[in-house]
Amino acid sequence: MTDWRPIEVLLVEDDQGDILLTREAFELNKVRNRLHVVTDGEQAMAFLRREEGYGGVPRPDLILLDLNLPRKSGLEVLGEIKADSDLRMIPVVILTTSEAEEDILHSYRLHANAYVSKPVDFAQFIRVVRQIDNFFVTVVKLPHLGSTPDGGT
Repeated sequence: MTDWRPIEVLLVEDDQGDILLTREAFELNKVRNRLHVVTDGEQAMAFLRREEGYGGVPRPDLILLDLNLPRKSGLEVLGEIKADSDLRMIPVVILTTSEAEEDILHSYRLHANAYVSKPVDFAQFIRVVRQIDNFFVTVVKLPHLGSTPDGGT
């Protein structure tokens, strides 16, 4: 018998329309995950480090990260996550409108786990979120990093 628990997903996205689409995709797909949203790079790092009002938040099991963010770019956030021994094991999926080869290469050099271009079409966007969910929740085994700041349970 498997010990089921919902997957904690952190969406780092400043576009309110894309946030709404992601929430709708989770609801339409009956995704069991819990979606947490922050809207800029500084908030993302505060959430991940449980600082500035984020003291009680769970440690994300998966991060969906836009590259074009205010205050701190997605690439800067990715670099900080992967340089931090407490955070680097969290899978990061770049979910962005950029299809620039330079952004793709830079993301993988910073150890992004996947790079996905956001479709503009609603149905395709839903399909992409479903595929990310299926892959990271159904196919891939994620480490249970715990919900306390030290990674314990």
